[in-house]
Amino acid sequence: MTNPTGSDPTYPQGGAPQGQPGWGTPPPPPAGYAPAPAYAGAAPAGQMGMAEAVRSVLSQYATFSGRARRSEYWWFMLASVIASVVASIVDTALGVSILSLILTLGLLIPSLAVGVRRLHDIGKSGWWILIGLIPLVGVIVLIVFACQDSEPGTNRWGPSPKHGA
Repeated sequence: MTNPTGSDPTYPQGGAPQGQPGWGTPPPPPAGYAPAPAYAGAAPAGQMGMAEAVRSVLSQYATFSGRARRSEYWWFMLASVIASVVASIVDTALGVSILSLILTLGLLIPSLAVGVRRLHDIGKSGWWILIGLIPLVGVIVLIVFACQDSEPGTNRWGPSPKHGA
């Protein structure tokens, strides 16, 4: 019987057999598979991170012309949801709802503006944002539009931020 303390010469590291896959060095990848890509570093060309997207949207606070990439739109929406959750938690702790109200009012215009620019990027008029007023169906249509890929080249609202026109 082996000794789990590692005194057995056939198992020098506490009973772990050496030289077998899973004990020490990682096994080689199966044949036909490429190694996983390294995700460290900057985002691929044309994509934005959350900080860059929030900076871009807030610097174009009430700009309803032009185009917005999918990454810009969705990163800003995620940041807005996170900020809303944090504001709600703080409001609950304080027993008032003033922070959530201020945040909602402060992000209303930039949210509408980036939504209109996102619609422009897929070749739709900004007036399509009003379809969101139709309960359930309107929101679903806007989500589908927001998920669509950019229209390549230049359209009525300017050059494509993705394809470089």
